[in-house]
Amino acid sequence: MCGIVGLFLKKPELRPELGTLTARMLDVMTERGPDSAGFAIYNAERPGKRKLTLRIEADDADLVMRLDEALAVKVGDVVDIVRRDDHVVIRYPAEATGAVGNVMSALALGAVVVADGEAMELYKGVGLPRDVTTRFGLAGMAGTHAIGHTRMATESAVTIAGAHPFSTGPDQCLVHNGSLSNHNALRRKLRSEGIRFSTENDSEVAAGYLSWRMSQGARLDEALDAALGDLDGFYTFVVGTRTGFAVLRDPIACKPAVMVETDDYVAFGSEYRALVDLPGVEHGRVFEPAPQTVYYWEHAA
Repeated sequence: MCGIVGLFLKKPELRPELGTLTARMLDVMTERGPDSAGFAIYNAERPGKRKLTLRIEADDADLVMRLDEALAVKVGDVVDIVRRDDHVVIRYPAEATGAVGNVMSALALGAVVVADGEAMELYKGVGLPRDVTTRFGLAGMAGTHAIGHTRMATESAVTIAGAHPFSTGPDQCLVHNGSLSNHNALRRKLRSEGIRFSTENDSEVAAGYLSWRMSQGARLDEALDAALGDLDGFYTFVVGTRTGFAVLRDPIACKPAVMVETDDYVAFGSEYRALVDLPGVEHGRVFEPAPQTVYYWEHAA
């Protein structure tokens, strides 16, 4: 059993409140997933800039300082580094992508890349949703859209690596409630296509499948439509890209899901109680997403 939330803002007025609203929605889902939690938030882009989100795995008090010094030498003072608990976000000029990668390899950092792109930052950890979101300061973050997940581990150990969201492509991430039966075969196929995986989690395979489809030129909604024929099992997916937000349920739709759409936003929750505190929810269209139907919203690129 897991809990999923998502919030896509149509208008900019609510962007300063995105983090606060998402954190509240995740907290409400605690009973569905007290083991671990995570979220991806899409915030302000800067022309010509990219971001990396790293998770620090080693006990290295000087890691950020050494990283900052090395990047200043190789890239210059145009690199911004922000640390949030055991995660670090690096913003750098797009043309310096190779140099940034070389610096991290040379330093042999005790950290792993959990996300990259132009707009997305991704954070996850073990513990109650409220504790995880507080550690990373989600309530103070602004943005255009966000997705979150709370996990109750039933088929694997409780680890940060097993927490959602999963990201397998730039500015792309996925949260999942359910189980895929053909993930091992699909993982082998996707690896042969160049998709990299860091866990044995079936949800990461779903994320990799969508990344692969979009790398072939498909839009997010088209990739999800193709997934209906290629993914076996039961699932509810909420997916984010740099400009998009989408929801898909399998043909049986046995996992709970509810949505609300207003003039200002679209929101998803595994249960309605995750949505009740959203502003103006009483004036929105509340509905259950239909089976094997792609729901998709997108900001102008």
